[in-house]
Amino acid sequence: MAEPILLVALIIFVVYMIVSAIRIVPEYERLVVLALGRYAGTRGPGPTLIIPLLESARKIDLRERFLEVPRQSVISKDNVTIDIDFLVYYRVVDPKLSILTVDDVVRASLNIAATTLRAVVGDIDLDDVLAKREQINDTLRLKLDEVTERWGLKVTRVEIREVEPPADVQESMNRQMSAERTRRATVTQAEGERQAAISVAEGEKQAAILRAEGRRQGMILEAEGERQAQLLKAQGFSAALKALEEEARSLTERTMMLQYLETLRQVGASASTKFIVPMEVTSLMQRLTSSMTENGSGEDKK
Repeated sequence: MAEPILLVALIIFVVYMIVSAIRIVPEYERLVVLALGRYAGTRGPGPTLIIPLLESARKIDLRERFLEVPRQSVISKDNVTIDIDFLVYYRVVDPKLSILTVDDVVRASLNIAATTLRAVVGDIDLDDVLAKREQINDTLRLKLDEVTERWGLKVTRVEIREVEPPADVQESMNRQMSAERTRRATVTQAEGERQAAISVAEGEKQAAILRAEGRRQGMILEAEGERQAQLLKAQGFSAALKALEEEARSLTERTMMLQYLETLRQVGASASTKFIVPMEVTSLMQRLTSSMTENGSGEDKK
């Protein structure tokens, strides 16, 4: 009766040992194996055989993880106490070192992060701590990475979440911010008034330019009109003179004599008692008499 029981127990023990010896390692994990206390390699991913009683394995997660560093009270370069909390993102790049070189790599990284924060912020003034978070993040990442590299860890990013100065400093900063906002509002208002004045002056200048241009164009048009009128008047007078000249060329000497006689008749018919007779009239009368005599002689001969 005892033999079957021992046989069943032996079978169960063998099955348990076989099952416990086979490990299925995911893609994001590795097994650091120690054989009788000595490093025997890093295994995974996939099915892995761990010899029971002879080998032991420690599982290491290779995914990126983060440490939430508790709020730390640090003193800045200008002796102001600041409360800062931040996050450290890291991943294991060498599972062997993370097991063999440090007892607890996460706790060690947490402690070194707090120490590094105090060292970095201690070299920076409060104003720079508040204004240069990205620069502080990069500095912390580089310094942490230098230390954790020998532990097989890679610090990928550091993010400061909150910086809280003392209450009196916070109140002073609030007053300063209020004064700065007031100054900016005043500057903005003054700038707006200046721009408005510039716009008004520019508009007045443009209006004056347009008015002067209008007057200039009006004077030019007026002068052009007068010039055209004088030109037309001169052309009319010239045409009249040419017409008179043409008409005068067609008049005979007898016609001129008759015109003189008609003029003398009109003068004699006036109420004046004194007359001024040009000397040309005598010669005209002689020409007229000669002309009439010649005409009469010509008719007798006919």
